[in-house]
This record gives sequence, C-alpha cells and structure tokens, in this order.
Amino acid sequence: MTIRRVAIIGLGLIGGSIGLAVRENLPDLTTTGWDADGDVRAQAAARGLVDTVGQTPADAVRDADLVILCVPVGAMAAAAQAIAAHITPGTIVSDVGSSKRSVCEALGAALPEAIVIPAHPVAGTENSGPDAGFATLFRQRWCIVTPAEDTPQTAVDALADFWVGLGATVEVMDARHHDLVLAVTSHIPHLIAYTIVGTASDLEEVTRGEVIKYSAGGFRDFTRIAASNPTMWRDVFLSNRDAVLEVLGRFTEDLSLLQRAIRNGDGDTLFELFDRTRTIRRSIIDEGQDDARPDFGRKDH
Repeated sequence: MTIRRVAIIGLGLIGGSIGLAVRENLPDLTTTGWDADGDVRAQAAARGLVDTVGQTPADAVRDADLVILCVPVGAMAAAAQAIAAHITPGTIVSDVGSSKRSVCEALGAALPEAIVIPAHPVAGTENSGPDAGFATLFRQRWCIVTPAEDTPQTAVDALADFWVGLGATVEVMDARHHDLVLAVTSHIPHLIAYTIVGTASDLEEVTRGEVIKYSAGGFRDFTRIAASNPTMWRDVFLSNRDAVLEVLGRFTEDLSLLQRAIRNGDGDTLFELFDRTRTIRRSIIDEGQDDARPDFGRKDH
C-alpha cells in the first residue's frame, strides 16, 4: 500500500506542521487540507501549509490515500462524519489525538469502509493555530500507532513509514494501554499545571503581579504547559476519563504521603522520593527527549 496523496483536516499547530514536514521531507507526496474556520483556511493558504486548501471537506479528501484528522478529540466524530461520503473505500484514516480508545470507537462507527488507524504524535508546543506549525516538530519524537487487531499490516506499515518519513520514531501499541501511559506522562501533568497556576492566581495573600514578577523556573514552566489549547485539553480529559481518574487517584495517595512527611518532619522520605525521581529526569535526557543544558537549553532567560 502506497501513500501518494495526504489530506489534512484541521490546519492548526499539528496539521500545519504535518503539511510543512511533508513538503520538507516527502516532497513527492501531494497534500490537501481543510479547516472549519475560514480565517484559518486563508492563513494556511498564505503560509503554504499544504499544496491545496479546499473550501469543503470533500475538496480536501477526494482521491486521498491517507486522511489525517487534526481536530480536538471531542470533534473527531463530527469530522469523520463530514468526510464519510467523500472518501474511497480502503482509504487510510488516522488522527493525532492524545487519547485513543474514544477515537477508535468514533472513527470506526463513522467510517466503516475506511481503514481506521488512530495515531498520536507525541509532540507539540503550548502554541496553537496555523501560524504555530513548523516542519521539524516531529523530528526525534515518538508517534504511537494504535491499530485494531484486524487492521491490514500493509496499511499499518504505510502509516508507520509516513511518520518515519517526517522524522518520528514509531511505536505500535494497544489503544487502552496508550491511554494509561499518556494519562501518566501527559494528561495528569497538564491537570496539575492548570491547577497550580489557577491556585497561584486565586491566592488573596499573594498578588497576581507578584506571581508573575517572581516566577522561578518551576512555576514558569507550569504556566507554559497551562497555556495549551483549552478546548483540546477539555476534550482529552473527558475522552480519557477512566485512565485519568485511575492515575489521579494514585497521585492523590502519593500527595497525601508527601503531606504527612512534611508535617512530621520526615526528611528521609522526602529525600528518597526526590532522589528516585531525579533518575527519571536523567533517563529522559538519555532518551533524547529533552535538553540537559541549564534552563532546558533556552536561549533567553
């Protein structure tokens, strides 16, 4: 199975970056795109995010070998229904959502004649919109592909080759396991970031100006995460609620343990936790998933 024509539905950060990455790394492929927002379509055309920006979903997906839905998880079903009548049977339809079980169900129900292979490129920034995309977003990042057991291997291989061509490393994973893993590595950290930034903003004894003025690295980095697209993250938490609640329960128990250690002056427990978690940071750097330079390699401070 060969992919020659790629349609991208949703031309924000991820969709735009896919289009730019295809142009830079896979120039023989043809790209089309569509976005529900007319202003976004105009910006996408001006930036050249794809070869052709359609005026309707049908324009974008007609004759495509691969359709990638780059919309919030909560909009996945509607996006699939909008293209259902316009794709050729056997077309590969994928996505970029951060939760997979709900996407598997939504796309499978709306597109029974397509080859549905949900995927999740584990890449992004706190920015959104068509101006936020860049061609190297997926380089040296993971893309998790979650096919059903009966998905043709040739289609899985074609999608994996596509993402490898954009610079990503592909991992095939069960959708349920993906959702648990991402609840730990992404969803709960975002929930914590949104909470701590909100708590700091609500403290009556500390002014908002002081919170901003004296932000050290820790709080500043929480605000970066908390600046992420609110629609996308609302949908992620609702669509992956089972895994999020499971991990959140464990986190709450661990937080209670820390509270008791601090209250009781138990320095040994605190040191043991801090030392153990420091090794995880080192492992992330060893995997090439972050920068070991001071201040995360930022050029400006």
